[in-house]
Amino acid sequence: MPEAGAFLQLVELAFRELALFAAFGFLLGAVDTLAVDLLWLRRAAQRWLGNRKTAEPCLGELPPPADPGRHAVFVPAWDEADVIGPMLEHAVQQFAGQDYRLFVGCYPNDVRTIAEVDAMAASNANVERVICARPGPTTKADCLNRLWTALIAEEERTGRRFKSVILHDAEDVVHPAEIVLFDRLIEHHDLVQIPVIPLPHPKSPWVAGHYCDEFAEAHGKDLVIRDSIGAGLPSAGVGCAIARDALGALAAERGGVPFDADSLTEDYELGLSLAERGKNGTFARCRADRSGELVAVYAHFPATLGAAVRQKTRWITGIALYGWDRLGWHGNAADFWMRLRDRSSILAALILLAAYAAAVLGFALLVVHLVSGRELPQLPPILAAILTMNASLLVWRLAIRAFFTGRIYGLRQALIAVPRAVVSNIIAMISARRAVTGYLFSHRDRRPAWDKTAHIFPDNIGTR
Repeated sequence: MPEAGAFLQLVELAFRELALFAAFGFLLGAVDTLAVDLLWLRRAAQRWLGNRKTAEPCLGELPPPADPGRHAVFVPAWDEADVIGPMLEHAVQQFAGQDYRLFVGCYPNDVRTIAEVDAMAASNANVERVICARPGPTTKADCLNRLWTALIAEEERTGRRFKSVILHDAEDVVHPAEIVLFDRLIEHHDLVQIPVIPLPHPKSPWVAGHYCDEFAEAHGKDLVIRDSIGAGLPSAGVGCAIARDALGALAAERGGVPFDADSLTEDYELGLSLAERGKNGTFARCRADRSGELVAVYAHFPATLGAAVRQKTRWITGIALYGWDRLGWHGNAADFWMRLRDRSSILAALILLAAYAAAVLGFALLVVHLVSGRELPQLPPILAAILTMNASLLVWRLAIRAFFTGRIYGLRQALIAVPRAVVSNIIAMISARRAVTGYLFSHRDRRPAWDKTAHIFPDNIGTR
């Protein structure tokens, strides 16, 4: 039938074009990632050969602080009654004997969270409940600004100036040595970020598990290289200390508050804003002792597809879309490269979509060939060559991801990380579509609200 033949020709054309677009896009992305991999491998080789500059130090090897100081811990909390009590109880236990004050931001229309924080504040003088001026949810940045005003009031009341501001979320499992580490490093850096390690969720090995893979690689390799090449270091929003003076200087520029209340990703923007003003940040992978435990922050991440998509949508919108508008392309060549990587998620999702579509069409053409005996279309030589290179780079990419996952979570999780990459891709594609749709059709004059996900705190934090 002529119509059937013409239709198959269209399918073959669509397959070739989609495959070529996806293959070329994959090749560019793979080469970009390979460059980071090779930089990390060079750094690892230097460390194995005894280069102290690339070594992961033990906390005891760092010089003591010249001027030990007091540290403010900011915890913004909207609708966190289920986790904020255990989180605060654990935090004050871990920070016992250290010089800190924990400010918890609550909203006047969130009475359950207020009650949990008040109960903790009544039994521990280091915990202070702070009420935001407006009902929630506003944005996390707006809540952090209210905590900043509480910090200023505390300094005026006591006559003592804080040394740093440490950011945490209401579901974080804090490390007992983090304040000691921040106290030593913040004298030499304006921002110090420690690794974030997602906790595996026993009922969600695929959705929650994909965060384990992504953060293991990002905080085991990507941020290490970003720091080493001198690019601006974004804050992860948790496990991060900012020098009080640097934050104060930023507040002086912004009408008295340091965080941009209209930002969806205030943590990411904060680090880059400080870097643009000549402030220096560092990513600190430091061992607590000779046993090898990293000083890091642990937390459960979303365990359902819907929650993960909502969170990733906010990240993509804030970093790849609004981040382009708000931060531009300032900085040196290293900054340009890293911002290009940060903002490539939309294009990467489009390339993935084209690849999966080409795979479906290719499978359909194979079925037609097997059923009818129709000759399969020949791949253009350039496409065949790119696909061969991509296949090799894909094997490398999956091996690298499995390596970093296994370094933290063991061999079983390393093996699961390979098929779990498909879950990461699916979540990325759905999130990118939602982010673009929301960005194009949102009302730009409407202030964003805190689109947070439900959190859980581990029942047995000793097993982290």
